[in-house]
Amino acid sequence: MNESFCRVGPVELCYESIGDPRRPTVLLIMGLGLSLDWWRDGFCADLAARGFHVVRFDNRDVGRSTHLSGPGISGLQFVRRRAKPVYTLGDMADDAAGLIAHVAPDGAHVAGASLGSMVAQEVAIRHPARTRSLVSVMGRPGDGRTGKVALRMVPEFLRPPSADPVEGMVRSFHRIGSERRTAEDDDDVRVTMRRSARREIVGDGNGGARQLAACVGERDRTADLGRLTVPALAFHGLRDRVIQPSGGRATAAAIPGAELVEVPGMGHDLPRWVWPQLIDAISRTAARTTAPA
Repeated sequence: MNESFCRVGPVELCYESIGDPRRPTVLLIMGLGLSLDWWRDGFCADLAARGFHVVRFDNRDVGRSTHLSGPGISGLQFVRRRAKPVYTLGDMADDAAGLIAHVAPDGAHVAGASLGSMVAQEVAIRHPARTRSLVSVMGRPGDGRTGKVALRMVPEFLRPPSADPVEGMVRSFHRIGSERRTAEDDDDVRVTMRRSARREIVGDGNGGARQLAACVGERDRTADLGRLTVPALAFHGLRDRVIQPSGGRATAAAIPGAELVEVPGMGHDLPRWVWPQLIDAISRTAARTTAPA
């Protein structure tokens, strides 16, 4: 899983490939402020074992991809849902589509989690020829009514950095995450935090805040989702309070023929016990594709 780089417009994206590049490609898009490492090695290996070429990458402003400059979003702006983003989710989707053009000229199955789900939706809308299927994980259509943050979760976005970032992230996943998180899941967080920190380019420290501004400034994609023709699935945890389950339901309702999978006990995370269900969902959705992949 050696790192490679791809220039897309104003940014250079760092990505990794897992599996046989001659197989159908699945592009994995991670969430807010998280590097490609958060698509865990084991998850990617299990997905590749289903016959896929798996590509994970650092979004702009994360990891070893280009870090930009400019303001992010303040706590007050977040609470008021007002932002002046430096870039949009559409810009991030254009990055992803450019990467697809580089690694899979015939198109890719696109799956995104949390903020990555919103970017994945924009990829399918803006670049239908690049998108073979869509899996939106922990997502919403941007209508401003569904998938809102539960009030008790708002402090999670305003919390000052922990003196110990690694253990602080472990505690955060216990607050926002799933039931039945295990010691192995906690160790996954520790390993991934340290690995992603080693890979991180030194920027101005506002990358995550710029991504959050793009998320807060998202547009209503409902009508455009209604025009999609690719196989699609919305995957959501019933315990999710960061993007509440109404977001997944509204996403599935907006896309013609989309499947909805709701997982009891799953929060806003991807613990190991969820992996088989999500891998099944990606595989099943890809199998519905009629165009050659």
